[in-house]
Amino acid sequence: MSDNERRFTAKSLIVTGVAAIVGTVLVLEASGRIDHSDNKDHAPVGEFTAIHVKPGETFRMSRKSSELHAVCENGYLAIAADVDPSFRGILVDYKNRGVRCARPSPTDKDLATPRPDEREAGAGDE
Repeated sequence: MSDNERRFTAKSLIVTGVAAIVGTVLVLEASGRIDHSDNKDHAPVGEFTAIHVKPGETFRMSRKSSELHAVCENGYLAIAADVDPSFRGILVDYKNRGVRCARPSPTDKDLATPRPDEREAGAGDE
């Protein structure tokens, strides 16, 4: 293709494409079509995958850390960002049930909830 046949340079096509994208975003923002949520209560912190590892089996994992850390928050596992520890999210499963930090003991459950006959006996002791 000779220089006489070229109508547009590659540089002008790239500049036109970038200007079109920037212009579209600005128009959508000005018209209120782009929604910016201030509610961070249900914002996903990240997407996680559980890897089932059998005893003696090796698995591959990235050597770079994820810049997140886990904390036990009221008995449930919370994920927090290393750069902003105040931004925490409770880890939930696909049915929105919290993931516990430790497996509850069956005896702890029995001690926490008194039996009906113990409630009646304890009421008269006061």
